[in-house]
Amino acid sequence: MKHDIGFLSVGELGSRFRDGSLSPVDVVTAALERIERLEPSLNAIAHVMRDAALKEAARAAADLRSGRDLGPLHGIPVAIKDLIEVRDVATGFGSRVRPPAIAADDAELVKRLREAGAIILCKTNLLEYAYGIAHPDVGQTNNPHDTRRTSGGSSGGSAAVVAAGIVPLGVGTDTGGSIRIPASYCGIVGLKPTFGLVPVDGVFPLSQTLDHVGPLARSVTDATILLEYLCGQPFRLSRPSLEGVTIGVLSYHADSRELTPAVAENLRQAIKTLEARGASVKTIDIPLLASANSELRKIIKPEASLIHRELYAENPAGYAPRTRSQIEAGFDVSAVNYLQAQDFRLRLRNAVEAQFADVDVLLSPSVPFPAPIEDPEFTEEGEEGEMLSSGFANMTGQPSISLPCGMDGHLPLGLQLTGSFCNDAKLLQIALGVEAALAAYTRPAI
Repeated sequence: MKHDIGFLSVGELGSRFRDGSLSPVDVVTAALERIERLEPSLNAIAHVMRDAALKEAARAAADLRSGRDLGPLHGIPVAIKDLIEVRDVATGFGSRVRPPAIAADDAELVKRLREAGAIILCKTNLLEYAYGIAHPDVGQTNNPHDTRRTSGGSSGGSAAVVAAGIVPLGVGTDTGGSIRIPASYCGIVGLKPTFGLVPVDGVFPLSQTLDHVGPLARSVTDATILLEYLCGQPFRLSRPSLEGVTIGVLSYHADSRELTPAVAENLRQAIKTLEARGASVKTIDIPLLASANSELRKIIKPEASLIHRELYAENPAGYAPRTRSQIEAGFDVSAVNYLQAQDFRLRLRNAVEAQFADVDVLLSPSVPFPAPIEDPEFTEEGEEGEMLSSGFANMTGQPSISLPCGMDGHLPLGLQLTGSFCNDAKLLQIALGVEAALAAYTRPAI
């Protein structure tokens, strides 16, 4: 029974809280027991707020019994990436540059979750400062579908605890795909909202102009509920349908030679399914996509190096070697190259946004391969790697979501949908229809 509790949706948990057949205390207790059993193999948790979470769960249970109902997140446990501040809890950033620092206050998004009655259960592991590699002292977070493989980065800890049935909801950050890539590897839903929709106050930055915060969940509905409270505005979903929806398949991503045969075939079959469910599908060619990730690197490197300038001067040896080398490389990016990249992103946004005059949503494979053994290198020119499809939406700021799309053996594959700027509601509604058509979620055997 406790094993099944971990895989209930937000709506199912809420219904059972309110009919008295389940308590937030039951759910938090089951989550803590599941952490104890799974964590040695997952390595997903940076810190567990055991006592505080149990106390909050007891308070939520009492509130709900007395008729004080704060809404759908009341009593729901949530995981927070360990570069987001949680009051009185250490933030470690997945690094050893400095000792973990106790946060004096909650990040703005955490305040919003608490006000909605959510229970902050744990802080989750990440690639060092969301940038480089898993620090050797922290280690890689492993995939619930195969603990010999990575859960992805940089929000891999949040993705893993959601996929493993520890919590129904996690919060991650995304600067080049760091929500959507681990969502794809772990077989769950990961949303990068429109740039600026979710506040980043109290979130340690990687790139001032590329960072996004968003939800990880096991369904579009749950991701939408979490987003509502993260951003403070409602997104009302209606019945899932693809009738009258026009989908543009991005040829640069869909036809890439970097797709494994299994990913390419899975994508073809998914498109056929969407057409059979009423969607109209057309191919879209945007030549600028070929330069999106190389130009993104010209922005992220110097912005990250500026953010890390004092930390680097204080203790360069505290970084993992690969993180340190990326920070050092950022100091060498010229101002001209940086400004040219910023000019490119405006042209790219305009080119992508123009497509929405003819299509409702853009489609790509989330990642060109299933979860690898280790987190891949931060790619350079001539190679796209796991960021093939994801980086462009960080450049444009448009909302983008990864959904489960099927399996390559025992490993999940993802489908990415990208919507027009500030039109997250439409993207989520179409994603709900795609999710219903594909019915591709697979629970891990862990």
